[in-house]
Amino acid sequence: MKFLSSFFVLAALLGFQSSEKPYFSAPTETDIETLISQMSIEEKVGQTCQITLDAIHKTNDKGQALVPAQIDQAKLKEALETYHVGSVLNVGWHTLELAEWKSIMTDIHAPYLKKEQNIPVLYGIDAIHGVNYTVGGTLFPQEIGLAATWNTELARQMGEVTAYECRASGIPWNFSPVLDLGRQPLWSRHFETLGEDPVLGTQMGVGLVQGYQGKGETVDEFHAAACLKHFVGYSASFTGRDRTPAFIPEKYMQELYFPAFKAAVEKGALTLMINSGVVNGIPGHANYQLLTQTLKKDWGFKGFVVSDWEDFIMLHTVHKTAPSLTEAAIQAFNAGVDMSMVPSNPQYKAYCQDMVKAVKEGKISMERLNDAVRRILYVKKQLGLFGNPLPDMSKYPLFGSQTFKNIAKQAALESITLLKNDAQILPLKNAQRILVAGPGAASLNMLNGAWTHTWQGLDTSFNTKGALNIYQALRQQMPYSTINYAKGVELYLENDFEASRFVDINNYKKALKKNDVIVICVGELPSTEKPGDIRSLQLDDKQKELVRLAKAAGKKVVLVLLEARPRIINDIEPLCDAIVQAYLPGDQGGVALAELFTGKHDFSGRLPYTYPRYDGVIEFYDHPGSVERAKSGQFTAYNPQWDFGFGLSYHAGSINGMQFTAKDENKGTFSIAVNVSNPHSQTIQMVVPVYLSDLYASTTPENKRLIDFYKVTVRPGENKTLEFTFDASVLKRVSADGKWRAEKGAFEIICEGNKLSFELFNDLLF
Repeated sequence: MKFLSSFFVLAALLGFQSSEKPYFSAPTETDIETLISQMSIEEKVGQTCQITLDAIHKTNDKGQALVPAQIDQAKLKEALETYHVGSVLNVGWHTLELAEWKSIMTDIHAPYLKKEQNIPVLYGIDAIHGVNYTVGGTLFPQEIGLAATWNTELARQMGEVTAYECRASGIPWNFSPVLDLGRQPLWSRHFETLGEDPVLGTQMGVGLVQGYQGKGETVDEFHAAACLKHFVGYSASFTGRDRTPAFIPEKYMQELYFPAFKAAVEKGALTLMINSGVVNGIPGHANYQLLTQTLKKDWGFKGFVVSDWEDFIMLHTVHKTAPSLTEAAIQAFNAGVDMSMVPSNPQYKAYCQDMVKAVKEGKISMERLNDAVRRILYVKKQLGLFGNPLPDMSKYPLFGSQTFKNIAKQAALESITLLKNDAQILPLKNAQRILVAGPGAASLNMLNGAWTHTWQGLDTSFNTKGALNIYQALRQQMPYSTINYAKGVELYLENDFEASRFVDINNYKKALKKNDVIVICVGELPSTEKPGDIRSLQLDDKQKELVRLAKAAGKKVVLVLLEARPRIINDIEPLCDAIVQAYLPGDQGGVALAELFTGKHDFSGRLPYTYPRYDGVIEFYDHPGSVERAKSGQFTAYNPQWDFGFGLSYHAGSINGMQFTAKDENKGTFSIAVNVSNPHSQTIQMVVPVYLSDLYASTTPENKRLIDFYKVTVRPGENKTLEFTFDASVLKRVSADGKWRAEKGAFEIICEGNKLSFELFNDLLF
């Protein structure tokens, strides 16, 4: 079942309409070529340079940006008129008010609107789970939680809302989605991924891209350019530490890491950001084969490639492939990086000067420079910036609206995953005495994670007004129960690593005696990138002690996991009566949890990754069959805590069978029908995954692999038939000779215990 087979257009529901025709007067390709021919080398190089807002901020005598944010007109004039800078990004160290964004954008675009410059500035920002850098913006679950919904329609809606609120802030470019695969749980940015599976990641990622950019070729004033991150293999760090090397065999690169990026490129994604690290010995920012040959030539990518933060510099300082900063800039540009983040002042000036010199000396060809500029101008054209870089910011009445908050809450409701529910302790009963405890019980920051109001998301002073934490939300939802609170454990930073300490532990022990059910909210402090590096996946032991104490007191224990990545809990899992994986559900996560806990809604989230049982054992559901024989004593090689796609519900639907509706064994095409039903008196949501098993192949096949899925709503007593249609490409794998083939032989289609067998009679080459 394809993504586009069923979705609703958010704009129609919300009362605004996307333009069928561009709202701007777009230059033609001929116009762009004429403009390029008239530009000086200095002007062209400037288009390839991106600076941070801080570089043009007014500052105090200590060099700190003024609050509220103000543009230094002299710095702006120098950046735009002397160095012809093409792009600005980011924000200061915290969220800005809409009025501040309006002032900033008005100043930045004034020279173009006054016709003092010929090319508009492109502004970009990391709005990775909603507009997290504008006060009052709508915050969604982080991507890993979004993936747990298994709902491509919700991905599209999240993209549309985020793009709308970006535009309301005057920003037309969003550095999202992250399409890195979440197959290294130690990685600090695991929560920014869409899980471990390439099919789930591809469909959810395409949903986000289409939500951001809209359905047309051009991007109207209610949508924004997407930026695919981080091409490619950034998440596969061998050690799990951020920005450290990865080793990815070509077969896995093709089968696992490329698909989401390739699909998003084919859907028209306008920009792409590069992996900060090294893959197979080659830094991402110096990889000509990936950036130019694969991305631009083979896949036909029409947009531009942007570096990550100062990353071309690391070719000299870290990766050691360039003997100087000048050579580093040349190396990255010639590899295929079209725009470099050189955020700081005066570093960006040196970059521009060095690049101009390199062009004049022939170290960078005019053809390559023109290609980069052409791509950048193409994106600006597609965004309508030449006609009007700053639409009327009063045209966005739905910014921060309850309508948008409801969509974010729905995403949280569908993401939160029930992993254990012994004796049906959930839903919670009224008139109970409930203790809500742990470091996450009263923390909005732990609900949101990093990239929320501030880079690391730790500062509580910028939290969204009116958003409820878990303790507050339970009190609101359960007025007839006694809801108490005891923190018990506090998380803090020590020597740049997360640490913990008991707080009021005696009060916690006393509170245990006075309550029936203990809801313990554990997890980790918000963090990302290098500050998020960890030594172990083990959940902090002091948080585990809260569970041990509660169980020793003879209480029912509900464990809530607020996790950027799965943390090891195998020792306390038997002590918990219920376990709920909330991921990082956003501002609406507290209310969503409370409504799930009280049975107002049912759980429908499913794990987007394999949850590990042991520290140091990385496992995936799509492991080869050879893994199953690797047993030693009590240790089984594939023995996760919970499998990929696992998730419980209060009222489970039934899959009543599966049958072929059409198939051609010679061509490898087939259609199947899956019959689902709801025997309950409540409407339910079901995730219906379809897996393929290649029984024999020239290279060891996976145990099984996901080939499609659908999330369906089933009314009480209703029976539905879902149709899935596949062409031969779904059977292909990279064979022993390195070519894509669907190899003849036997296959199985698997859907929740139902199996269908068929045989392909001929090899098919792709």
